[in-house]
Amino acid sequence: MISDAFRAFKHRRRLIRAKAEIAARPVGPGRPHGLPGTLVVSLTSYPARFATLGLTLRGILRQSVQPDRVILWLDEGDEARLPRDIPDLPGLEIRTCPAWRSYKKIVPTLRDAPGSFVVTADDDIYYPAGWLEKLVGAAQGGARIACHRAHRIALRGGRPAPYAEWRHNVDAPERSSLTFLTGVSGVIYAPGVFHPDVTRDDLFSRLAPRSDDVWLYWMHRLAGIEAQKIGGRARILEWEGSQAQSLRSENLHGTGNDQAVAALLEHYGWPG
Repeated sequence: MISDAFRAFKHRRRLIRAKAEIAARPVGPGRPHGLPGTLVVSLTSYPARFATLGLTLRGILRQSVQPDRVILWLDEGDEARLPRDIPDLPGLEIRTCPAWRSYKKIVPTLRDAPGSFVVTADDDIYYPAGWLEKLVGAAQGGARIACHRAHRIALRGGRPAPYAEWRHNVDAPERSSLTFLTGVSGVIYAPGVFHPDVTRDDLFSRLAPRSDDVWLYWMHRLAGIEAQKIGGRARILEWEGSQAQSLRSENLHGTGNDQAVAALLEHYGWPG
């Protein structure tokens, strides 16, 4: 009981510091990104998270490096339910798309802005001021895909072992065919890193409806691209009340990711 209370206390202190840090950032644009193409930050949200969405958006819009576009994708009709301050945030585009769940953070942007560098983000966590700059730096250094947080796929008989047996949240930089990016902490994708099927909603909605990270792994591996994990062990700081755990918990226990891996193995084979 005491340890739980102490963890909750530390979490609240981290949240207070994160909110203060975002509020203290310069409101004006950051430095030019310097990439040889358009840089788009893309994310999605839904009404249950709208109460804390503004915190995430301000953290993304006030980065040390300036993206060309920041797009928030919503289901049709949800834009009318946004808090009043969000549509007025400088530099934010609000668009609607089909109800593709977590795929909304990348699929419509891949269709809307082909040839761009695309950075995906989640809607419910704190992103430090240098978050985007580190991803851009990896891309400038030659990484075709770079992420702050990754797992390493464990194999059994040459095929993926159950998700629970993978090495989760690896603690050092790496790049290999078994590096499995997790989108929660942010990922940058250079142009042309995916198999052409990546935007096919008839396939991802059937084969991996709750597991966009698994789908995206298959799509970049089928294209022959390895993901690069940058930095040390990533730490996720979720906003209080953001209801962040539903899909993540489901996939952590294998009910989503293991089913998606099995379906993709059957449809495409093993690309690892």
